Amino acid sequence: MNKVNPREMKESPGPSTVVTETIPNQTITAHRISNTIPLDACNPAAEWSSTPSIAFCADWQGRNPDPARQTEVRVLWRPRTLYLRFVCRYRELFVFDDSEPSGRRDKLWDRDVAEVFLQPELSQPRHYKEFEVSPNGMWIDLDIGPRPKGTCNDAAGDSEPAGPRDLQSGLSRSVWLNQEERIWTAELAIPMKALTANFDPAASWRANFYRVEGRREPRFYSAWQPTKTPQPNFHAPEAFGSLRFT
Repeated sequence: MNKVNPREMKESPGPSTVVTETIPNQTITAHRISNTIPLDACNPAAEWSSTPSIAFCADWQGRNPDPARQTEVRVLWRPRTLYLRFVCRYRELFVFDDSEPSGRRDKLWDRDVAEVFLQPELSQPRHYKEFEVSPNGMWIDLDIGPRPKGTCNDAAGDSEPAGPRDLQSGLSRSVWLNQEERIWTAELAIPMKALTANFDPAASWRANFYRVEGRREPRFYSAWQPTKTPQPNFHAPEAFGSLRFT
């Protein structure tokens, strides 16, 4: 039997009078670039304009869109690096004021974050990588996957969700906060070797993008591809969209 990871359980935002449901595009395209680009969230490299963006502002069920909390995402790649850029509109900010010297912060999801879940190996449907970044530049990277059979406490010996494991990807990031326009922007550079041992640009990955915002429940949990779970739960790889490399 699969046990629910406490990381996956979040309070339900409760009923709302708005029930509009959005149907997002299920594919995001990453454009190849020829040279390494600097990370500068305030002054983005020209290459970002060469790749199409996706945007979302609905909750994790695809309902209750809030344009004031829209998230725009773009992806670029080189054989050794995957680049991501988040542009996040916000209503309020709620962040940690402490982190490790590197900026890493455990349980970053308890504050405002933008998140990406990446699944390069489609043959391992419960295994994926999780990256989060906050409006003040803190980050966390995690390796998510099931324990092998016979290693859990379940008498049947079935696999179950493992606790998040530090990925130690070696990511770099840049974050910029525009308080006047109520937008925060983050750029990430993730070494490709931390994602897959054999990168093949002809193969599509599975992916999803998320936001969490709010000081207290009900917080705003938004998703590019709705997970449609009863309670907010981003750990639903069956709902991931497609990441295509061109």
